[in-house]
Amino acid sequence: MFFSSLSCFFNETGKVYEIPLYTLNSTDILLTFYFDGPGLMFLSFVLAISSAVLLFSGSYMKDDFFMARFTLLVLLFVLSMSLLILSLNMVSILLGWDGLGVVSYILVVYYQNEKSNAAGMITALTNRLGDVAILLTIGLMVETGSWNFMYTAADLLPTEMWYLGILIMAASITKSAQMPFSAWLPAAMAAPTPVSALVHSSTLVTAGVYLLIRFNPLIMSTKVSWVLVLTACLTTVMASMSALWECDLKKVVALSTLSQLGVMVMTAAAGLPLLALFHLLAHATFKALLFMCSGKIIHSLGDTQDIRNMGGLMGSMPLTVSFFNLANLALCGFPFLAGFYSKDLLIEVILMGDLSVATLSLISLIVGLSSAYSVRLAFLSFLNYPSLPVVSKVSDEDRLVVGAYLMLGCLATTSGAVLSWLMLPSPSLILLPPTLKITTALLVALGAALGVLISANIMPRRFLLLEALMNMWLLPSLSGYLPSSAGLSLNKKISTLDLGWAELVGGKGGYTLLTSISSKLPKGVFAPMLTYQLLGGALLLMAATLLYSNSLM
Repeated sequence: MFFSSLSCFFNETGKVYEIPLYTLNSTDILLTFYFDGPGLMFLSFVLAISSAVLLFSGSYMKDDFFMARFTLLVLLFVLSMSLLILSLNMVSILLGWDGLGVVSYILVVYYQNEKSNAAGMITALTNRLGDVAILLTIGLMVETGSWNFMYTAADLLPTEMWYLGILIMAASITKSAQMPFSAWLPAAMAAPTPVSALVHSSTLVTAGVYLLIRFNPLIMSTKVSWVLVLTACLTTVMASMSALWECDLKKVVALSTLSQLGVMVMTAAAGLPLLALFHLLAHATFKALLFMCSGKIIHSLGDTQDIRNMGGLMGSMPLTVSFFNLANLALCGFPFLAGFYSKDLLIEVILMGDLSVATLSLISLIVGLSSAYSVRLAFLSFLNYPSLPVVSKVSDEDRLVVGAYLMLGCLATTSGAVLSWLMLPSPSLILLPPTLKITTALLVALGAALGVLISANIMPRRFLLLEALMNMWLLPSLSGYLPSSAGLSLNKKISTLDLGWAELVGGKGGYTLLTSISSKLPKGVFAPMLTYQLLGGALLLMAATLLYSNSLM
């Protein structure tokens, strides 16, 4: 499949396959698939990472009683993502899109506890908003005469139906967890670690970015793509600042995913879809490896996720720590790893444009903070003094885990260079002054120094709005607690109205009237006969009234 994608890339061709399902009123109902370079390339990475995740699950979930059911759910998850990637029809895209949402909810609530149920609910409700946007798009595309978006994106949609781009943007930001819909992504950490590795690398959260890449001509025609760029920048800064103070290992990795998703969405909204796909594929390799290593560490330490209780793991888990640091360096953009090629090219192409001081400051902040939280995570988790008990059994001797590490480690090391050669055969012309070229490396170094200072508790502990910075700018409260409390308070007011005059005039009043009338009816042997006579008389009176009213017309 990977070589087929290369053939499509080099020849700039694509193939459409139509599978007839049934005929209804002389109309053929077809299932349409589109095989082109970006789709096949993305699908090959999804299948490679999924195979590594299933290999890792064989060790991580070996004691689970429902291991077969878990494997089936993961395969359904991959099948839904494959349907979304290869679909040319908006209806089949909805099937893959909705399938991802349903299966993700089942996987998030897999452990059946209060935390996972709450996380599953906020995940499902947020994804429902994206489903509504896709449904509205399907309804509005009826005017074009076809739901095959690839045939109409170049001629009809940008000029006559530009508002479809706004709906696609709305669907994408819910699935890719952009502000203000960012609260569900860290909450989804309640799922098993193999699911987190798959969700945060190449499936659920990247579906929104892939939709932006597919519909990029339509989105660029809406003239409001700058709103998406600004939203993505704010999401990246928010996630990076929150990760800088977070102490939960899995949540730090989840927030790093959120920050990189902001970079992808910003790139796609800026009119650079191929670079966004390049960074998406490179990021998927080392992020899955990062989650696997995090899960192995947490599992080995007795489900401890607080990085302050870790440290000194280099001697007991050398393989896991080595691959964790490899993925962490790739996340920082260390030279010649996967993240370096995509992030460096992406930032340089953005700097080639006309930028304001505010935009340049945001990009500088994004570059510096990404290295800061990565260095802090590595320092507290591995380079710090040991915080484990004196007697503890910690090891990473497992063939399945080692096999998954090697698969993703090779991809995290080589995928950046290989993809840059294959996806971008003609290099972009970059003309930047030496100051801007040096600034990137300087910002990475300053961010690393900031991470070391925060890890060593040298930075001041209290400053303005620290709580808001640590807690995702209070987005979990704003998008979770406030709407639910407002709904409950509104429900109390409505229930007061319902139990007041509306109930008195409605159901309860009617019941009271009928029971009072029935109590006045005679009782005894002849009571049923008299009751039937009264009811019959009432029916005859109503019929006579109806006939008389009709005769007057």
